[in-house]
Amino acid sequence: QAQLRESGGGLVQPGDSLRLSCVASGMAFSLYTMAWYRQAPGKQRELVATINSGDRTTYADIVKGRFTISRDDAKSTVYLDMNNLRPEDAAGYYCNAVLKSLIFWGQGTQVTVSS
Repeated sequence: QAQLRESGGGLVQPGDSLRLSCVASGMAFSLYTMAWYRQAPGKQRELVATINSGDRTTYADIVKGRFTISRDDAKSTVYLDMNNLRPEDAAGYYCNAVLKSLIFWGQGTQVTVSS
């Protein structure tokens, strides 16, 4: 059974950096397009960044230049490096894996940005 497990969330101050990790199991990880989404209380889940099997990346405009998505297929892991965090980046961050009709979600990791 495919599973995604996120880690790395926490409480940081504005301007700080944080690295999120998502470890996949039970799937042919290298074939999947991986993504990070986030959802703040009272808001819809939004796409943050994607990386496909060829390492092509896309980013939401609001995080461009601050966040970097990467993957390590040997470790079945996708990362989200977040720099210069802002209070509006606070949210639950969710890992997503897509391969054709197969879609998997992780349970999420919470990021809080507060002074």
